[in-house]
Amino acid sequence: METMVRVGGGEVWADDSGGEGLPLVLLHPGVGDSTVWDPILPALTARHRVIRYDVRGYGRSPAPTVAYSQVEDLASVLDHFGLERVVLVGSSMGGATSISLALEAPARVAGLALVVPGVTGYDGLVPPGFFQEMERLVAEQDMDGIVRLGMGIWGRAGGGTPETDPAVAAQFASVLPAWFGNVGFQGTDAPAFDRLGELSPPTLLALGELDQREVVRCNEEMAARIPGCRLVRLAGSDHYPTLREPDTVVRLIEELHAGVR
Repeated sequence: METMVRVGGGEVWADDSGGEGLPLVLLHPGVGDSTVWDPILPALTARHRVIRYDVRGYGRSPAPTVAYSQVEDLASVLDHFGLERVVLVGSSMGGATSISLALEAPARVAGLALVVPGVTGYDGLVPPGFFQEMERLVAEQDMDGIVRLGMGIWGRAGGGTPETDPAVAAQFASVLPAWFGNVGFQGTDAPAFDRLGELSPPTLLALGELDQREVVRCNEEMAARIPGCRLVRLAGSDHYPTLREPDTVVRLIEELHAGVR
């Protein structure tokens, strides 16, 4: 069931598959919206209650008009659906939000499936020269150039161009309004990298071996810091594992869910 969920000073689009048992909550990356989960959604909803939503400004959610916190919005979504305890599945930006909630409200998080995750408080994720090139492309209003720049960094498994990988190109192009429209509104949640050792739920971290070098390094360091973390290397994935290796991502989520007490 699709619905709009009230969050602080705004609203977000969310979808609840319904069903019984411990729910899965899917949090999309900053280089895609909630449709990035489409390749794995049928397999998950066949066996679990699954909730997914679009962050403000992404997908079907309105652009923000006030300052907001991603982790507070996540808590609001859980409250809306009456979810006291869930398994969070977070990709990239969504992984960072999942970690932040697990640190702030550990009783609500039964398990963490982190897919090429980000994390607040970690320096060095931006590739050299990225901001300079982005500024040039923005000044020239070259949206196609921005898509190509991003795909060359985060979408290399599909060839890294719109011509070789139209599905990823569509994902990337769809998020550009949020990239620019959310500036000045999206707050940065508290640094979490140095607190990863405090995480208590069972945790899986899947990194893409074809992902940006800085992300791979960060993911390796994260897995080393999270107690009992299961690190899985996806040989055929970049920053879009649900599009590259959907069956493997489903299996990993299922294995984590089955191991949660």
